[in-house]
Amino acid sequence: MALLIRWLVPFVALLLAEFLFPDLIGVTDLATAAIFAFILAILNAFVRPVLQFFALPLTCLTLGLFHFVINAAMFGLAAFFVRGVTVEGFWGALVGALVVSVVGLLLSWFLPDRR
Repeated sequence: MALLIRWLVPFVALLLAEFLFPDLIGVTDLATAAIFAFILAILNAFVRPVLQFFALPLTCLTLGLFHFVINAAMFGLAAFFVRGVTVEGFWGALVGALVVSVVGLLLSWFLPDRR
């Protein structure tokens, strides 16, 4: 169930980001959004920790703001791999990553932790 929720959060967040910012983010259909959510989850699980490790000095230098750049890079990279998802430059990726983060934060407040 937790795996389904971890997949569902970026799926819903991508659709919400497309609805809120149609000039920056575009999705052709729901199947494409589902594939994007899966690819984003894979990238966040394997590539993001490596990037965070190597970017640690820069993250400390910017007082943690470089995490936003890493999140935007993961969002943009996932959009690069999935046909049918368009992200307009860095700002589109940043906005998309912020929407995914905020939706994830809000859902974590309302869903019980099963640990």
